[in-house]
Amino acid sequence: MKNLEERGHLLTEQVNPNSQNLDQMSSLELVDLFNQEDAQTLAAIAIARTQLAEAIDKTAEALRHGGRLFYVGAGTSGRLGVLDAAECPPTFCTPPELVQGIIAGGAGALIRSSEDLEDKDEDGASAIATRQITHLDVVVGITAGGTTPFVHGAIQAARQRGATTILIACVPAEQVTIDADLDIRLIVGPEVVAGSTRLKSGTVTKMALNILSTGVMVKLGKVYGNRMVDVAVTNKKLHDRALRMLQDLTDLNREDAGYLLEQSGRSVKLALLMHWTGLEKQEGDRLLAEHKGNLRAAVSSYNHPSGSP
Repeated sequence: MKNLEERGHLLTEQVNPNSQNLDQMSSLELVDLFNQEDAQTLAAIAIARTQLAEAIDKTAEALRHGGRLFYVGAGTSGRLGVLDAAECPPTFCTPPELVQGIIAGGAGALIRSSEDLEDKDEDGASAIATRQITHLDVVVGITAGGTTPFVHGAIQAARQRGATTILIACVPAEQVTIDADLDIRLIVGPEVVAGSTRLKSGTVTKMALNILSTGVMVKLGKVYGNRMVDVAVTNKKLHDRALRMLQDLTDLNREDAGYLLEQSGRSVKLALLMHWTGLEKQEGDRLLAEHKGNLRAAVSSYNHPSGSP
């Protein structure tokens, strides 16, 4: 591997021949070019499908056994990790500590550029130690160009602590290697603006993180069919969504659905279990806990105590 300070060979740093006249293009030509280039993100996800599926399985298994998921990055990569982590509690009603984002420079780096803070691998290692990461946890290092010292240090420290490590990068493995349990490469080619990895690289990374976190939550029973039954009912929009879910999945009218939702403590998942089994809230809570929050498994076990569907 070349010296990490010599980055000209990296795919993410190269000049895109399709955009060499970018500053002379009309606005419509700009839009068409971006659309053309962004099509590569779909192809990159398709090529990495097996590795993404493995990441979902490894992460879900870790979280089932008390582990946590950490995203680690700097700059755009770090901000994307923090964003995905921040969206898990309101979307899937997870505790804030279950999925966490670690960005070089801390919270201030979300609104003010602090890319200079990515250059110390010891800072990445320190972030791992501060969060007391263990063998139960999963650490996803995100680095578009693959060279970020902060991410290298974090992954190395996480491996030393026995954590499951996953790398997401947008350069081929032959350009940059990092020792991780799972290596995901999202190859989208040179950026429209040379080196600006907030573009295609950022888009494909966001897609991958969406797939990873959502896939994990599905495996953890946060979804029934394709409904977010673990939704946190915290505002009018989500209250309406909760009522519509209950109406769609049961024979209840809106008024009865509202009563059931309140009886369940505003838990759609528990409300559905109570409706389908006739259990009271306390008994329903206990049955869901026995099945680690998986609604389908809980309902099946009640209707078929032997365990057969």
